[in-house]
Formats: sequence, structure tokens, C-alpha cells
Amino acid sequence: MPTIVWVGVAAVVLPLAVLAQVTLARSGKALVVARQNLTRGLVTPAFEVGTLEARGTGAGAVLRALTPESAARRIRRMIDVAGRPATLTMTRVLWAKLVLAAGAALLGTLFVAEAPGVPAGLVAVVAVVAAYHLPEAALWGRGQERRQVIARQLPDVLDQMTIAVEAGLGFEAALSRAATTGRGALAEELVRTQHDIAAGRPRRAAYDALAARTQVADLRRFVGAVNQADVYGIPLADVLRVQADEMRVKRRQRAEEQAMKVPVKVTFPLMVCILPALMIVVVGPAVLGLLESLG
Repeated sequence: MPTIVWVGVAAVVLPLAVLAQVTLARSGKALVVARQNLTRGLVTPAFEVGTLEARGTGAGAVLRALTPESAARRIRRMIDVAGRPATLTMTRVLWAKLVLAAGAALLGTLFVAEAPGVPAGLVAVVAVVAAYHLPEAALWGRGQERRQVIARQLPDVLDQMTIAVEAGLGFEAALSRAATTGRGALAEELVRTQHDIAAGRPRRAAYDALAARTQVADLRRFVGAVNQADVYGIPLADVLRVQADEMRVKRRQRAEEQAMKVPVKVTFPLMVCILPALMIVVVGPAVLGLLESLG
């Protein structure tokens, strides 16, 4: 099929798809904007201020029209898990998704025009889908790395807080000390939690928000234990000591698990890369000598 035909089809289909997306998402976006206007100042907004929820025009309006609300909420959660890096704002991630998908669609159209057929069309579709989800995959990978860092740092922070509480400090003072003297992702999250409490947010809600932002199972269990101890009047020093011992054991178990996975991971490179070269070095001279003897 000639290239001009594909260009014509794209010129007809793409505007219709955008129009359908805008029409289907307009009602939901209007409800979201109305709810945000009514609850402004009362709850934390579900989107990043100044991007999707704003009533601006131009590029922001185009981005709001092309992005479903569910996708925006998912990206916002992934950005929170990744630690809200300055270079990966929600606006940049969403624009990257659209630009990469558009570039992959253009290249796929040219590829199908040069080699028409069902396999080429499937390759083009897969390339567009992969390019659209590539920024999310990068953001998810960064979030996973940050979660692992927080899980490794948690036992040491709990030990520090246990020592501070047993020395006579209160739980909030111990938490503040661990946040100000610590470094890394967990210290940043603790500082943010302290800011939430200082701004007037209830302590239990601030701790629950900490567990929801990080999405670390060990930290979620620790927050649940602290909230339960606060409700039932259990001494926090005992809770911290038990949680620190448990987290330390889990960290050792995770290290042992990773060590046991090493032989399995090494098997494939050993069989594919090292073993053939070793066979050539050991058996090669004998085979060459045998060929010379028979020749």
C-alpha cells in the first residue's frame, strides 16, 4: 500500500480518536474539577498542583484532554513511590508518554509502508504500546529501587529510635532526631512526615500517609504496630525493640535469599559463555591432533 494512503488513513483516524477521547473523558474531568474546587484546602489534591487539575489553556489543556484521570492518578502514585524526583514530574512523564508513542507510531507507519503485511503491522502496534509505557516502566524501576533502599535502612533507624526512647525521649522526638540526623530515602520520608504533623495533620493520619507513600511492607507493619500501641497504651519502647529485632532478622533473611539465587543466575552465563570457551581450550588441541593423525 502506498505511503500516501497510510498518511491519509492516519489523518482521518487520529483526529477521530482524539475527539472520542475528549468526549468520553469530559464528564469525568468536570466532576473532578468540581470536587477539587469544593474541597480545596480541606484534603490533599489527587493531582500535582499546576498541571492536570488547573484550568489553564495551551499545553496544559491539551495534556488534560489526552490523559485519562486514572492514568494521572497512577502516575502520581508512582511518582510518590519514586520519591518525587525533581526531573520526573507528572507533566514531564505524561508528555514523554505521548511524544514517544507518537514517534513510535510515525516510525511504525513508515515501516509498514515499506514492508506491508500483518507481521509488520503487529510489530508497529507493539512498538507504539511499548513506547507509550516506557516512561512508566522507568518510573516503576526507580520506585522499586527506592523501596529496597528504605527496607534496608529501616532496621538501623528503628535501632536509633529505640535507643533514643529508652534514653528518655518521646516517640515524636526520637522520630524527629532520626529524621534530622539520618540520610537517604527513609530520612526524607520521615522529614516529610514531621512536616505533616507540624502543619496540623493528625499523627495517625501522617503515619498512614507515610506507609501509603513508600509502599514498603515492613514500614507498613511498623506503622500499624505504632498506631495500635497508641490506641491500647502499649509502651512504645517495647514496640520499637520488637520491631527492630524483627526487621533485622528479615533483612538477614532477604540477604540470604539473594545469596541463594546467585548460583541459579550464574548457570545460564556459565553454560552459554564460559563452558563453550573452556571446552574449546581443553578439547580443541586433542581434536586437532586427532585430525592430523587421521589426515
